[in-house]
Amino acid sequence: MSFNFAVSTNAIFGPGKLSELHTQISSPMGAVHGKKALVVISNGKSTRANGYLDRLENELSQAGVDYVIFDKVGANPTKPVVEEGGRFASENGCDFIVALGGGSVMDAAKAIGLMATNGGDLWDYVMLGSGKKQWPANPCLPIVAITTTAGTGSETDAGGVITNPETKEKTGVFGPGTMPVLAIIDPELMTTVPSKFKAYQGFDAMFHSTEGFISRQRNEMSKMVASEAIRNVAENLVTTIEDPQDLDAMGKVAFGSYLSGIQMCVGSCTSAHALEHAMSAYHENLPHGAGLIMISKAYYSFFVNRHVCDDRFIEMAQLMGMKDADKPEDFITALMNLQEKCGVADLKMSDYGIRPEEFEEMAKNARATLGINFLNDPCELTDEDCVSIYKESYR
Repeated sequence: MSFNFAVSTNAIFGPGKLSELHTQISSPMGAVHGKKALVVISNGKSTRANGYLDRLENELSQAGVDYVIFDKVGANPTKPVVEEGGRFASENGCDFIVALGGGSVMDAAKAIGLMATNGGDLWDYVMLGSGKKQWPANPCLPIVAITTTAGTGSETDAGGVITNPETKEKTGVFGPGTMPVLAIIDPELMTTVPSKFKAYQGFDAMFHSTEGFISRQRNEMSKMVASEAIRNVAENLVTTIEDPQDLDAMGKVAFGSYLSGIQMCVGSCTSAHALEHAMSAYHENLPHGAGLIMISKAYYSFFVNRHVCDDRFIEMAQLMGMKDADKPEDFITALMNLQEKCGVADLKMSDYGIRPEEFEEMAKNARATLGINFLNDPCELTDEDCVSIYKESYR
């Protein structure tokens, strides 16, 4: 048995917990301190329309904190935007960052925090793909992550996924201090997410753990948190879609997402995430979770058909509710049943402009950008295998 557990984020979990933010800033024993915050939100309308930004502003006012707002983050945050955000934070003398939103906002906040304290070109600090692999000299601005979705687990891991439009790379950004110092996981903030996006996000959360469950890097700690993540998401995701005001179900999916974030810290993802990142790097309007759903049947079937970890697939099927599962194919059945119930079984790549002639280039992009994930696969996945998975998934 061997693992490294170093998840340092102070996580405050539960309905209504956003109202405790001011105590975490103003109290001497609080998790974060500073006089001025950069508030990072998306370029959409929901954060303002649902009143979440107003509530955050009230918390900052109670704590006596001044703030400025950066609201240019899209669904797939890009290098130019986070570099602009870093300059904006530096010019305004911000002491820390409050990220209010989904995974894209929290990811962007990590890169913005590094750019604010280090300057230069973001790709200087990227360790994968065409990045210059220079470890940042200065720690990131402290980050408070307030998640309004249950999907990425970014509130409790150190990585931020950023797209470089020039190189068509979508990859992880890391550095000193990118692990949020404080996470507020409040299911009340997640009930207003539209149904299809709840499904996309919920499957993203579950796939972080299904990938970790079959990974070569799996250990007893990652297996433990992945198991509970899979079970909580699979048992409750449909309810959050059918009954948006069910806070108990929403809280359990949020708990699964949070655990999946920890799984990525103590375990690893496999090449599924690399394959999807290539898809949304070329097609920025593709939601990450939707892309993962599109390739999931073909991807997991590849390993099921090779019988490289039958026991793990059987156990995942049982965690997803098939108590009598006794063959690896049962996991595919459980997976497709859940997608049917969530209304996302018929997603089409073609609806997002993806073309079969791109598959070979995307397969190479996935390996060049996130080759480290391929090392975690339970057996080798060649570029030809990747193309076949894309082809089998195409509609």
